[in-house]
Amino acid sequence: MVIVEKEGETTFYIEAKLKKNLDNIKKKINTKDRDYVLLVDGEEGSGKSVLAMQIGYYIDPTLCLDRVVMNGTDFMNAIKGAGKGQCVIYDEAYSGLSSRGSLSEINNLIVSLMTEMRQKNLFVIVVLPSFFILDKYVSLWRSRSLVHCYFKNGNRGRYIIFNKSLKKVLYMKGKKEFSYRVVKSRFKGKFYNKYVVDEAEYRVKKDEALKRKNVMTRASKFQEQRNRLLYALRKECKMSLKEIAILCNKVGVNLKQTQISDSINTVVKPSSTSPFQQEPNDDKSDENEPFFP
Repeated sequence: MVIVEKEGETTFYIEAKLKKNLDNIKKKINTKDRDYVLLVDGEEGSGKSVLAMQIGYYIDPTLCLDRVVMNGTDFMNAIKGAGKGQCVIYDEAYSGLSSRGSLSEINNLIVSLMTEMRQKNLFVIVVLPSFFILDKYVSLWRSRSLVHCYFKNGNRGRYIIFNKSLKKVLYMKGKKEFSYRVVKSRFKGKFYNKYVVDEAEYRVKKDEALKRKNVMTRASKFQEQRNRLLYALRKECKMSLKEIAILCNKVGVNLKQTQISDSINTVVKPSSTSPFQQEPNDDKSDENEPFFP
């Protein structure tokens, strides 16, 4: 463990191997005209936001609560307002990401802001429940590494890292069952529950964001229910898009086949096996590629 101090006030520990790789990332950002998108995921309560802020602060000691954001508008403004080489954290952990709209917002924002992120050589961290729910482009190609936080024997403070090549295999093999055990990684470590921003202010900001995101209009609820019903007709009742369209027209709902298909595709099918009920596969392996390949 290496001690990291913040202006003599906040002290936290970071694994030596992680520090070495973060030093490499920092060097490439500052001298090689690069940016870096890091994903941090894990079950609620696993400490992923705390670890994300510790990593972000190590890369960028100017990191403050203003650049730890919890909605798309603030994320966009933070990216546009960030200085060269700074860190921005998009903390979606507490929204639950229950709607496809939230997922699309993250995907679209990352894609639309790519040029600005590159030009400013930003270090962007996206915190979310599971990287499997992101679109393939962001999960596989735009993000460079995945840090997965998990519980060990019921205790928080553990993480395992999948670099770009391992992350790709994990996504392709593990997405169906939301399983983190399909790939072995030797890059694992511990961290402690130490905030690098004011914890009380962070919790207030988090609570306010959660209250805003919990406000769902009746129309959006009905739309989500409609999409799930269409999904059930297609996937469970094995009806064709044409048959569903005819049925809808009979009850006065005029939907084209393309609209039905788009609606069905918005539904995130719940997994019967929770990815957080099992610890990731961190057994010994020949894989020893660095965090930053």
